[in-house]
Amino acid sequence: MAGERLRFDGWIAGVGTSSGTRLVVGHWPRSPFGAFSDVMVQRPGGERVLLAPSRRVAEFVSATYHFERIDVVPVAVTVSGAEWHVEAGGLDLRMRTGRRSALGLALSAVPAPLARSRTWAALCDVPARLMPGVRTLGSAGSGRREWYGARGLWSVREARAVLDGTSLGGLAPLDPPVDFGFGSAPRRPSLVRVTTTVELTATAR
Repeated sequence: MAGERLRFDGWIAGVGTSSGTRLVVGHWPRSPFGAFSDVMVQRPGGERVLLAPSRRVAEFVSATYHFERIDVVPVAVTVSGAEWHVEAGGLDLRMRTGRRSALGLALSAVPAPLARSRTWAALCDVPARLMPGVRTLGSAGSGRREWYGARGLWSVREARAVLDGTSLGGLAPLDPPVDFGFGSAPRRPSLVRVTTTVELTATAR
């Protein structure tokens, strides 16, 4: 029997830096926890850090993904056209997106009910696997199932990030793939409009 399904509607941005640190930003205007944003950081040595805005969000996200460290800090995302500014504790990230790609335009035509469905995610998982580390459907922590329904895609053209007072260097591919969960953001720095569904087990509700 399927468990309770929680849906998160918003954006995921994934960028690499020349220092080797990779950043994945989740910006969720609509979620079971209200509007919030969070950041997942993976250091060159493999350490995975979650920057979450509340203990409640931190507990849910860390039960779904894997981290060596969890910091509950203020997280703010400001969007002005193509400009994104992310502040999360000691992280200051500024990004500029490019035009929506041909694939992004095609994804924007997908009806919202279809984008939320597990069947659609399973179909999209086949071509997604052509990109190293990318998956749209899989198993998450605590026995949960998770799937992503992309509804738009933009490249990230510029990014500057400072973490704890140290520059992370210029924009670079997100390589190697991050391993917070079953899948990674694309290697090419990008912003994805997405609906994420997490299906809980009976014991995880």
